[in-house]
Amino acid sequence: MRHRTFGRLGWQVGEVGYGMWGMGEWTGSNDKQSIAALQLSVSRGVNFFDTAQSYGDGHSEQLLGMLLAGHRGQRVFSTTKVPPKNRQWPSRRGVPFAEVFPRAYVREYVDISRANMGIDTIDLLQLHVWEDDWLDRGELSQTIAELKREGAIRGFGISLNRWEPWNGVRAVESGLVDAVQVIYNIFEQAPEDKLFPACRKNSVAVIARVPFDEGSLIGDLTPETTWPEGDWRNSYFVPENLLASVAHANALKPLLPAGMTLPEMAMRFILSNPDVSVVIPGMRNTSHVEMNTDASDAGPLSPELITRLRAHRWDREPTEWSQ
Repeated sequence: MRHRTFGRLGWQVGEVGYGMWGMGEWTGSNDKQSIAALQLSVSRGVNFFDTAQSYGDGHSEQLLGMLLAGHRGQRVFSTTKVPPKNRQWPSRRGVPFAEVFPRAYVREYVDISRANMGIDTIDLLQLHVWEDDWLDRGELSQTIAELKREGAIRGFGISLNRWEPWNGVRAVESGLVDAVQVIYNIFEQAPEDKLFPACRKNSVAVIARVPFDEGSLIGDLTPETTWPEGDWRNSYFVPENLLASVAHANALKPLLPAGMTLPEMAMRFILSNPDVSVVIPGMRNTSHVEMNTDASDAGPLSPELITRLRAHRWDREPTEWSQ
């Protein structure tokens, strides 16, 4: 596993981290598989784990707590997110900050998450949605400063809304955040325009999420693909999005070098960018862990292939189904 410096916090993190949403509540997950995958990941150099209180109402955090308890002597980074009080994903323009992340509410959820994970200090606390307009309220900076001073958290970050990397540049430039989490993959290259340069200039860490575009960059979706009732992907891959995603993924397949899979190419595209501090694929079983950590060992893609993949940038606008 290759390691990278996590922004101004200076942590040395494995460049492939662990996204823990799927094991919290997606269909097809079970705790036995999840725990085995988590344990294997540590043995393969993964030390950055990203969860949220909303992933299974704390269940994902509790799984991370079990892992942390078993690795007290190792530096394993715990990162989690405070859910919006109004439970709106993504956030809505014009909604006051006080309705989404009021001071007492944030502090309450810091305590809930610490209890779920069995730790005194959260390495990185993130807000699960974000609007740059919220910077105009001084309450947040005071709350974060207090939590750091009290030892409840070490770093603070924000998770940006889908396909809105511009909606975090002000936060990066303000000095408030230590890290930003953003969707970045072969299709979603927009963070390279303004967000990544701002992060580079201000020594803010970049957490790249959704490396496989919610599954389309795995390459096995078809226009007929469905998921069990209640699975979130049914609401995301509506016919309009499913058809377009399959078409875009199929257009990539002729570019695959001999012996390389589409998921490997997708991961290595992200890891070829030095602005990325860590990428957090969802990994619900040991085969996922092996595949994604192998991508780190394989190294960056060739400059020629990167250039060809640039042409597959897919700029999208948030819509009703893109929560």
